[in-house]
Amino acid sequence: MHLQTSCDLTFIITVPTPFVFMLRPRSGVQQWVSCEKYVLHPPTYVNEFTDHYGNLCQRLLAQPGDLSIMTRAEVIVADGVDRAPGGPFIEIPNLPDYVLSFLLPSRYCESEHFGQMAADITAGYSCGYDQVAAIESWIRSTIRYECGMSDIPVSASEVNSRQWGVCRDLAHLGITLCRALCIPARMVVGYLHELQPMDMHAWFEAYVADRWYTFDPTQTGSAGGYVVLGYGRDAADVAVYNQFGPAVFPATKEVSVERKD
Repeated sequence: MHLQTSCDLTFIITVPTPFVFMLRPRSGVQQWVSCEKYVLHPPTYVNEFTDHYGNLCQRLLAQPGDLSIMTRAEVIVADGVDRAPGGPFIEIPNLPDYVLSFLLPSRYCESEHFGQMAADITAGYSCGYDQVAAIESWIRSTIRYECGMSDIPVSASEVNSRQWGVCRDLAHLGITLCRALCIPARMVVGYLHELQPMDMHAWFEAYVADRWYTFDPTQTGSAGGYVVLGYGRDAADVAVYNQFGPAVFPATKEVSVERKD
């Protein structure tokens, strides 16, 4: 599947404001970036770096006035999401080193409190992929998915308590339940073709059967069209932008994903 993604942001800056953006997809095992455009107005010096999770980040100091960011990328991704029913659980001594951090509790994923709940949800399922699929299905049928209801990340405990959340919140709960079973899980942020309403999207991946697999409690079926911008332990690691100083929010935001073939 050949997709063109775009994200246009405008900020009104009142004082010099440091930003870190995460708006560039990178090529990897499941996607190939064939063409890309990234324009800032006014032209601004940018220092790009790769964070601890391999994400491409753009660091800049915005001066007072309007700041607009226009990004375009053409990305080739799979037509469907890989599935592996029966895929085995990987014992912790056999996990790659870089995966170990995705076993630990994090800011929005308090996995140390969810052991019994995770065991109850996955009772009777084979250890590994089938447990994660059971978690995904349980969240989809139990937690109400609300589009665009909250811009503030909340923890898995709060999502479980209130029984509703946006895509990011449902991903937090899925990650937490996986980690409670000693299955590495990570947050993913990016684009999804034909998402309604269109916006940035969040889902999670779990490490079973010696690789990462995609899980999304907000969607049904195995359709592809996922374009990754960033990976992290939870939403704190994968914000599309972070700014430092007085709070600044986008004055305008437009996101689109179109199929090219």
